[in-house]
Amino acid sequence: MTVSRAVATETANMSLDLKSIRTAHERIRAHIHRTPVLTSSRLDAANGASLFFKCENFQKIGAFKARGATNAVFSLDDATARRGVATHSSGNHGAALARAVKLRGIPAHIVMPSNSAKVKVRVVESYGADIVFCEPTEVAREAACADVIAKTGATLIHSFENEDVMAGQGTAARELLEEISDLDLVMCPIGGGGLLCGTAVAAKSMRPNIKVIAVEPENADDAAQSFRAGRLIRTEKKFTIADGLRTNVGKPNFTIIQRYVDYIATVSEEAIISAMRTIWETMKIIIEPSAAVPYAAIMESKIDIRGKRVGIILTGGNVDLDALPWIERDRS
Repeated sequence: MTVSRAVATETANMSLDLKSIRTAHERIRAHIHRTPVLTSSRLDAANGASLFFKCENFQKIGAFKARGATNAVFSLDDATARRGVATHSSGNHGAALARAVKLRGIPAHIVMPSNSAKVKVRVVESYGADIVFCEPTEVAREAACADVIAKTGATLIHSFENEDVMAGQGTAARELLEEISDLDLVMCPIGGGGLLCGTAVAAKSMRPNIKVIAVEPENADDAAQSFRAGRLIRTEKKFTIADGLRTNVGKPNFTIIQRYVDYIATVSEEAIISAMRTIWETMKIIIEPSAAVPYAAIMESKIDIRGKRVGIILTGGNVDLDALPWIERDRS
């Protein structure tokens, strides 16, 4: 089965709900961290709101992706699992999948674009997965992954167009709302939409009146364009420092987004860098550019949060410390 046919099959059978998220949580609980929710009085004062940061930068492999990948791998029956799994990923999903299959003791084949961050390649390698490098385009990634699946019989675990992955990602929002039950809105970044789908379903199911807001870079704004148009729009991605958000939103994901998400904002590259640095300096924690995107929307006043209680999912902390975005800017 090709990658596109596999995804089409998953789309037809999609039934993401709070029950599947709860089941995922029970399945993966022993294999993940229950990450902390941190606050900052300085950031609250600066924004006239109460902000609650769900710190998935402290998660296994340094990102929320550990949740979805682990749920997907441990959902496989034994016969299927023995044939191994495959995916294409710029880094965090690949690392999460490599870790999950090591826990289960099965093979993993990870297709990575040649321009993947070195820190993310090293993590995938550390778990013993087979890495196949390809050109940094969506077409090349899908073709290389389909070739691997044809040769190995591995099962595709797509990074976002997979219901078990979405359910696993939704466990972060479930934990957040279990700890801070009276949020007015919850925010997360959007790339392909796996985290957003899990977050939106969990949040709206647990607190029906909550607002769910996604944020993406202006240079990768297909989700915002699609949301405004009411139909899926594919775009050619420009450069964005938020490399984890370069992917076009998935078809099954967009269907869920249309039902559960209230708004999608976009932010500039400058705001992403500024938000990332602000969180580093103020909260004393390391986050990657993609994780800074929601706070960038707050800094650019893209949404009104005054007087509100806001949950923000900080998605990861895998940063190339040899290429911090503000270093060259400070030198110029």
